[in-house]
Amino acid sequence: MRRFWSLSAAGFAATAIGFGPGRMGFGLFVPEFRTAFSMSTTAVGLVSSLGFLGFFIGLLIAQALLDRRGPRAPVLCGLAAATFGMGIVALAPSLPVLAGGVFVAASSAGLAWSPFNNAIHRFVSEDDRPAALSMVSTGTGIGVALAGLAAFAMVIEGISWRYCWGFFTIASAVALAGNWLAFRDMETDDSGRQGQGWGVLAQVATRPLVLVGFTYGTVSAIYISFAADHMVTAGGLAGMDVRATPALVFICYGLIGLTGLWTGRLRNLLGLSMLLRLLMLAGAVSLALVVLMPGSWGGLILSAGLQGVHVMMTSAVLAFWSERMFPALPSRSFTVALLAAAAGSVLGPAAAGVVSDAFGAGVMFGGAAALAVATGLWLRPSHVQDYPVTEEDREAA
Repeated sequence: MRRFWSLSAAGFAATAIGFGPGRMGFGLFVPEFRTAFSMSTTAVGLVSSLGFLGFFIGLLIAQALLDRRGPRAPVLCGLAAATFGMGIVALAPSLPVLAGGVFVAASSAGLAWSPFNNAIHRFVSEDDRPAALSMVSTGTGIGVALAGLAAFAMVIEGISWRYCWGFFTIASAVALAGNWLAFRDMETDDSGRQGQGWGVLAQVATRPLVLVGFTYGTVSAIYISFAADHMVTAGGLAGMDVRATPALVFICYGLIGLTGLWTGRLRNLLGLSMLLRLLMLAGAVSLALVVLMPGSWGGLILSAGLQGVHVMMTSAVLAFWSERMFPALPSRSFTVALLAAAAGSVLGPAAAGVVSDAFGAGVMFGGAAALAVATGLWLRPSHVQDYPVTEEDREAA
């Protein structure tokens, strides 16, 4: 149990930093960045996509490091990248430097998440793995909520956004130190190496995992990049400083997203295919509410909360679903799902920014919602394999 708690806590802290301010901080501060760097909606989409490209590249580097050095190296490199990238953002004098900082900071999410699938598979009992993986994934919720609270304090106290990013930098350094302590007595040799090649993952049974990952990445990235900014443009909430709107969005997103801790129980209760359908529906409704109720307290809370549930629970599902399908390749199989999510995260905001400038925000959010609905309608119990892939499955494919 000591390994369960140390790895769960370390992973929780790593994802809180990497997926909180590291991956989502840019979207949280878009209104401030627009003013400080004179950014158009297209520029917002491109910088956001650049950050998600950092996530994509981080995933590839993480797997290479994992195969050679075990899980400690990519996790510590990821948190070092978060610390360095957030420091760059805090001091950025121009848009290109800001974009570079966003890229480096967002790479931390790719570097520091998937290795925990490997570490937990090696050091945590099979019965406890879904709970540990859900805890790691749900660290995002706390990270996003704390980032939102920092942004709220910025508005209420009149603090510069640069001080908020300085605070994120310090928090990342603390998480780095904590993870170094958690991993210091683990093997760093090739015992973490996964012997089978990537080819074993290229089969029919993996396609639903990849599709869900792509849709999750696209929907979540568009929401993160544009939802709060659209609510600000619509005038914000009655009785509240409009500049506080993004902070409130991300606070609700993070806190309600903590329901991801119960993902394993819901999977057992509803079945994986039904759970995934509901999560796709939650993502679609959250996007629709941004357009339909942008200035309503109820609309903001429900939209942000549903998106938080969509993100935290879907990420937890991808973690234990991939680990169950390919127990001999716990990190590589998860990396495949995350690479699909990263591809959606790179393509989604860039395309969405162009669509929004050309046709309006309603078309942009509606198109992303339609993708989530279509994915949910396509999923069937026969598509969702929640057990190890066998040699017979590969031959049948």
